[in-house]
Amino acid sequence: MTTTELLVAILAGIVQGVVEWLPVSSQGNLSLVLTLVGTDPAVAVQLALFLQLGTTLSAATYYCEEIATALRSVPGWRPATAYDADHALATYVVVASLFTGLVGIPLYVLAVDLVSDLTGGVFIAVIGVLLVITGLLQRASDSVRMGGREKPSLVDSVLVGSVQGFAILPGISRSGVTASALLFRSYDPPNAFRLSFLLSIPASVGAAAITVVGAGGLPGIAPLPAAVALGVSGVVGYLTIDALMRVVERVPFATVCFALGTLAIVGGGGIALVV
Repeated sequence: MTTTELLVAILAGIVQGVVEWLPVSSQGNLSLVLTLVGTDPAVAVQLALFLQLGTTLSAATYYCEEIATALRSVPGWRPATAYDADHALATYVVVASLFTGLVGIPLYVLAVDLVSDLTGGVFIAVIGVLLVITGLLQRASDSVRMGGREKPSLVDSVLVGSVQGFAILPGISRSGVTASALLFRSYDPPNAFRLSFLLSIPASVGAAAITVVGAGGLPGIAPLPAAVALGVSGVVGYLTIDALMRVVERVPFATVCFALGTLAIVGGGGIALVV
């Protein structure tokens, strides 16, 4: 592993570990960073999906009690009278994950094929447009949220799972669009983000799996740099999740999406003109 590969792996891990928890696209921003340091856009998309495994471990550790509760609610693990209230959480994760796959897998194939035909500048500009769309959705959800709901319904599962499938596209924030959908469904912010992050675990594992299968192995990265990037993203994600969750409750991330999206559109357009 060269010094350059090591530095890029550490940088990618830090970016993934921090922005995964924000309603700003971790995949989009990591794809931007990797593209700017010379990675092919198609490979950058695949790497951004693959490196979600590191923060998946962080999320699984952070939400271990909720995961254990969901597992115990599966019929046969304990008496029905005890798991009725928690069974909705397990059903939500399973059904939503199913619809994420139904929407996300075809989009992944389309996204990789499309990105491979784009120049670096156009790719960055496209991510910028998607970031702005994410910001608009979040701003709209802020204006209509009422709060009060706690237990996810079947409608919530189908809606949020389908919306999450679109986050396979770089620039669409998975946490941003799923939390926004839950806010539209009248969940208060803490519950919306909790349900969003719990759903990130199977989604991230699935995204990494289809990336490895589609690439026929690790996507454009050697095993050692991949291990470094995953390790850094996991450690950074675990150390910062509490602080970032507090920030999520206080900072209007729709504004962040607008700012990043505008910069990406302007910067990407400029690169495209130069190229």
